[in-house]
Amino acid sequence: MKRAILIVSYLSTIPIANWMISNLGTQYFPGGPHTIPVGFGYAAPSGVLMIGLAMFLRDLVQNTYGKKTTVIAIAVGVLISYFVNPAVATASAIAFALGETADFFVYTKLKEKTLAGAVAASGIVGGFIDSFVFLQIAFGSTTYWQGQVIGKTGMALIGGLLIWALNDLPKRMPTFKS
Repeated sequence: MKRAILIVSYLSTIPIANWMISNLGTQYFPGGPHTIPVGFGYAAPSGVLMIGLAMFLRDLVQNTYGKKTTVIAIAVGVLISYFVNPAVATASAIAFALGETADFFVYTKLKEKTLAGAVAASGIVGGFIDSFVFLQIAFGSTTYWQGQVIGKTGMALIGGLLIWALNDLPKRMPTFKS
């Protein structure tokens, strides 16, 4: 049951991100995405943080279930992405598929060397690809790419730090004997 929650959490980020992009934040032009500030004076389509979280959760799914289940989860995610938001369905599905696949390969390559580094690096690579592909297909422009990259990179770094803290920090904590 606990493991199923991880996959459900991963897959739930997709409809939430797609809902956010059409409903949460400021829309600056008709047909454009709703945006939120992400720091350094940049804005990004509001689903950016959920997609950053999706990339982190995808790494956890792979670590928990393995490659085969992860590839199936990515495929299910692509289908969900396609059907959730018809306005950006194709862009969302293609960007999600390419970004998550890149994340999968980078994470797979690095996880044996450094789990925290694999989470951070794979999220950054996947985030770059997802950002450019999504913006170009959905809106015919890469406007907001900086905000997208900042938001997804931030989430990837938080994920890497979280993994490091949960796995490495307890080993370094001093033990006190009474």
